[in-house]
Amino acid sequence: METREQDVLAALRSATAARHAELDAHTPLAAPEVDLAAYGAHLRLLERWLAPVPGWLAGFDVGPQLPDYLGAIRADLAHSALVSAAAGEESVTPSSQPQSQSQSQSQSQSQSQSQSQSQPQQLLLSLSQPPAPWPAQASAAYRWGVCYVVEGSQLGGAVLYKRLASRLAPHPLDYLRGNGSPGPRWQQFLVALRANVVEPAQIEDACAGARDAFDRLIALNRGTS
Repeated sequence: METREQDVLAALRSATAARHAELDAHTPLAAPEVDLAAYGAHLRLLERWLAPVPGWLAGFDVGPQLPDYLGAIRADLAHSALVSAAAGEESVTPSSQPQSQSQSQSQSQSQSQSQSQSQPQQLLLSLSQPPAPWPAQASAAYRWGVCYVVEGSQLGGAVLYKRLASRLAPHPLDYLRGNGSPGPRWQQFLVALRANVVEPAQIEDACAGARDAFDRLIALNRGTS
């Protein structure tokens, strides 16, 4: 039994390692210079990703459920500083007035310098379509795999909070900060995961759910969903 318990976590980590690395390198908060607009874009990305998940999980009599992470994201997005940052992103439009050559060159240089910060605007466009539904007949193991990714994202949020808290102060970064260390809940989740995902077929289903969870988030981040 101990070997099987170890295998489910090892299998999930192996199945998602490349996807995890891609997200770490390309999300709005991966940019060299991060501001509140990027943080807001990160929250909107997570909101769009998580939106269909709680209702989907609630449709099953057995299996994992999640805390109200979606409500925490939306509460942070309602912060006045993030509302203002989002309004600033949406108000950036090209000028329709004729420009002199020097003005055109200056604008071109400015646009070039800000390319690395354009992801929040691009991400807004990718979040306009309704999210695709999750499979209605998914096994419990598949759903455990999805929740593995969601719960794991809370650990990533704690790491981001340590990196960005001083940089984005005085904004409190409420969602990343959470309600204390996510470590104890993560350990409780792993105990439940290992108790419920044991057989090889279950482990494969869990890996499929975890891969799908990452793939949906990656597609949203790329603007392809």
